[in-house]
Amino acid sequence: MQKGLSLTLALLGSLAAAQTAPSLPSFEGQIIYQVMPDRFFDGNKNNNAGVDKANARAWHGGDLAGLTEKLPYIGKLGATAIWLTPIYAQQSKNSFDTAAYHGYWPADFRAVDPHFGTLADFSKLTGAAKTAGMKVVLDQVINHFGYEAAAVKQHPDWFHTQAQCDASGNKDTDCPLSGLPDLNQQVPAVRDLLLGNADFWRKQGVDGFRYDAIKHVDQAFLRSLLQKDRAAGTWTLGEWYDADSGTVADWQKAGFDSLFLFSLQAALKDSIMSGQSLTHIANVLSRQAEIPRQGEVALFLDNHDVPRFAQGTLFEDDAFSRTRYGLRALMTLRGVPVIWQGTEIALRGGPDPDNRRDMRFEDVWNANEKATFEVASNAITVRKASPALSTGELHLLSVPDALADDLLLFTRKKGDQTVLVAWHNGKARRSLSIPLKNLGLSAADQAVTTTLFAGQDAKVSVRGGYLHLSLPPKDASAFVLGK
Repeated sequence: MQKGLSLTLALLGSLAAAQTAPSLPSFEGQIIYQVMPDRFFDGNKNNNAGVDKANARAWHGGDLAGLTEKLPYIGKLGATAIWLTPIYAQQSKNSFDTAAYHGYWPADFRAVDPHFGTLADFSKLTGAAKTAGMKVVLDQVINHFGYEAAAVKQHPDWFHTQAQCDASGNKDTDCPLSGLPDLNQQVPAVRDLLLGNADFWRKQGVDGFRYDAIKHVDQAFLRSLLQKDRAAGTWTLGEWYDADSGTVADWQKAGFDSLFLFSLQAALKDSIMSGQSLTHIANVLSRQAEIPRQGEVALFLDNHDVPRFAQGTLFEDDAFSRTRYGLRALMTLRGVPVIWQGTEIALRGGPDPDNRRDMRFEDVWNANEKATFEVASNAITVRKASPALSTGELHLLSVPDALADDLLLFTRKKGDQTVLVAWHNGKARRSLSIPLKNLGLSAADQAVTTTLFAGQDAKVSVRGGYLHLSLPPKDASAFVLGK
């Protein structure tokens, strides 16, 4: 009797603990807009020392005041969060004829670089963002200092030596990345510095951290850092270059809320921009069950480290039309969409630094840029208005092999709402009738229903056990299915 009572009490205690445990930080349902402040908007001409807009490797004058001024633009697009590349005080000297405009050559992790403004300017930004209902994600560098940072000479014991690198069995974590002074996170002073940096910026109103180059950071330290972030309710997004579903899964299990799914980005570029088979997308989506928290995964078409999505074709008209296709497609996927500044107008650019061209705004847009922004804004609006598209589960449908190169079908479902998503890669409009049983789809008869996206001629109906589709070329469509 006593043993049974003890077991019951233990079970009740476990249940109570589960019910009172803090919920995991989540950005599911958010749309993130990525900003590189120096290349966004100049709001304060008084901090423009060394600015040379004719030089792609120099400072261009964008700052925190400019970003604060342009928050209404980001709100008009529909984004609900902003991610800033690092704003720390940077090394003052150039390296490789390049200024530290990008923010990844820090000299002082707890000060704002004068080119960007002051800590008070950052507080104004976070305050304005919260008033606008936006979350703030700040880039955190935890792998290195800048080449010319004073700390390199002041604290040589903080950094891996060449001898340690040579003797290491893990070159990724113990050797310099691009020659940058490589922090040794096993040194107590380094560990305290980096953990303290996270606390410092949390107090400035930051909701989440994007951690740079996590492949090159001591893994035991990362886990400690993530435990502290999770206890504080801070959302964490890791960058492991070329991460696939397995890498994302491993790091979610280790404590990251999210990673960028680079394998999906590569597939999006190949299938949509380059016109290759949609099976590239299907192959990535078929691995989604490996990922514990699918709704947190960061989805993107491009960012500051890769050539622009619109650069994937030589033809400017195709760049605009396929970017619109890509933006609609992105908004139908499960995860957290991240839009790099300028992608919403199909800004072009090759490898770094060409992919970091100055942002263009409404007063200088051409007709194609305006149309692309309208598609992006509408696609975000549609996603936010639909529980299924915003946070619903994704179920990949079994498209017949003969159609798989040019047709991708999946459903998004949340509660009593089901949305059918259809991506069509064909060069011409096409009407299709496919048996529901072949797709693995169960759906009641439904009269002709139009797409959720504005300005798009796409239709679906269900009748006699068949799914009937009328799809425009090279675009992604979404339809609400009847109950």
